Amino acid sequence: MSTSSTSTAIAPSSQIFRLSPLVRLTLLLLYIALTLPLPFLAKATDAPIPPYLLAIGLVLGAIFLYAALSERVLIDDQQIQVTYPAWVLAVWRRGWSLPWTEVKALKPRSTGQGGIVYYFVSKTDQAYLLPMRVAGFAELVRQVQAKTGIDTTDVRPLSQPWMYLILLIFTLFLLLTDAWTIWMAAGI
Repeated sequence: MSTSSTSTAIAPSSQIFRLSPLVRLTLLLLYIALTLPLPFLAKATDAPIPPYLLAIGLVLGAIFLYAALSERVLIDDQQIQVTYPAWVLAVWRRGWSLPWTEVKALKPRSTGQGGIVYYFVSKTDQAYLLPMRVAGFAELVRQVQAKTGIDTTDVRPLSQPWMYLILLIFTLFLLLTDAWTIWMAAGI
């Protein structure tokens, strides 16, 4: 497994697949909806943790979540690479790269929730998770098949866009509830 600690230059023949905007928006809003009222409730209930410390922790959590959601997949004629922006690489996450010539197989694995994820298996038997929440997943899978010769006709994304749309709708309802909770906690 090779990792990179700096941003990788993108070759002209490269394709970039970023996390789906629907997935990114939904997960960021869900984080906000679940955590936004906490400092207000801490103040209203005289919690032992000062609200400002809680707010700082929640902001740091949001930054880490945003960093995790900044993943991108780069493919070119030589390799597939999962990478992050330079500011993420400098402090936290590292990506991976795998030359097409080293790919031995694409293996499905069941998740605890009953879904299926896929791992690239290298010739040295290391496993690399195929990113499944990228925009343009079908094109990514077509490119994997073209570059490796592995049949990918049965490879489907882990979750469908409508699942994230439903989660987004419920998250928006939760944000309305948060507004009411903050209003009540602030005694406005």
